[in-house]
Amino acid sequence: MEKINFKHSIIFFNFCILVSPLYLILNFEPVIFCLFLILVLGISHGALDDIKGMRLLKLFRYKQTISFYLAYILISLFIIIFWVIFPNTVLLLFLIVASYHFGKEDTVFSFKRKFFISEFLFFLKGSTVIMAPLLLKREETNEIFRILNFNVFEAEYFSDEFLILMLCLSFFSSLYISKKENIDLKGVMIMDFFSLIILNLFLSPILAFTIYFCFLHSIRHSISLIFELDKSFKLGLKRFVSKAIPLTILTGVLFLLATYFLNNFYKLDEAIYKVIFIGLASLTFPHILLEYLLEKNEKRT
Repeated sequence: MEKINFKHSIIFFNFCILVSPLYLILNFEPVIFCLFLILVLGISHGALDDIKGMRLLKLFRYKQTISFYLAYILISLFIIIFWVIFPNTVLLLFLIVASYHFGKEDTVFSFKRKFFISEFLFFLKGSTVIMAPLLLKREETNEIFRILNFNVFEAEYFSDEFLILMLCLSFFSSLYISKKENIDLKGVMIMDFFSLIILNLFLSPILAFTIYFCFLHSIRHSISLIFELDKSFKLGLKRFVSKAIPLTILTGVLFLLATYFLNNFYKLDEAIYKVIFIGLASLTFPHILLEYLLEKNEKRT
């Protein structure tokens, strides 16, 4: 896994370097293309949550599997409802939780310190995904947030100096997390950080996020799931694809229906932005909660 993650980071870093000038030449905003990538590659890395849910129910000695699906769906629906009522609060909470999730899941080795210390370091590491576009493409990023009815980052205290400080803390947190690891794992952390900087320096915020989310975060998580299913990569990949396809298709259909519905009230690009970010938020909260409960309870057994 260590060599695979190192090669993956090298490929992704070089891909970021190559795709940036291509985007400047084409000079267009591929929002629909971003939605397609997220539906095909991005969502699939959470498509095995039902299998993990069954493992969690087994640990809790619950036999009714329908309870997992109901809980997962209800949490997602509550996030959507609360977003409509309290957009600033829910989106800010989502960005904080997402930063922690990105920081933790993209760390390709075990790192555990006292409670809150490791969590805070993971948050700082993952905050690059949020802070880089705010610093390097502030107006374009805030325009997306306005579409989502979110104006927190327009406050004066989110100055360039603050964002630069946060990016520096993010970089140094990556170095600290990997200080006891070998040179390859240190290289993974450094390359991932600068890949995000390159993407957000040249690309639009939505495209930069999509490329990161699909080709770094999701693929990395999917690779770990493949090896969980089988030690042989080929056999694990076959099992992963067969198990991930049903929920990926179902989620994709729901996203497309939501886009069609919202397009009656908003411009197509605005509808897609809402579907992408509100949809991801509604899936991220139950996904992270499931990962946390499973990790916590499996350690006890």
